[in-house]
Amino acid sequence: MTTENTTPQQELSFEEALRQLEEIVTVLERGDVSLDQAIAAYEKGTALKAHCQKRLEEARLKVEKIDVPSTDGAPQSATPFDPASS
Repeated sequence: MTTENTTPQQELSFEEALRQLEEIVTVLERGDVSLDQAIAAYEKGTALKAHCQKRLEEARLKVEKIDVPSTDGAPQSATPFDPASS
């Protein structure tokens, strides 16, 4: 299986985590791994899915903090997202 990565999961970008998750799905769909490898891949895939969901939620909260004026135009300000405050 080629889904090994030395980067700690919490440091992965959304795109990298999604790429790894897609690799795991491909390997599991092919079915050419042992039961133990399939279980390990499933566990890693579950963790990657949770990581991706967390990153998407953080992005959604950042977007919600952008102060968009009622008229057409650029945002007047944007507040940096602080995960500790949510």
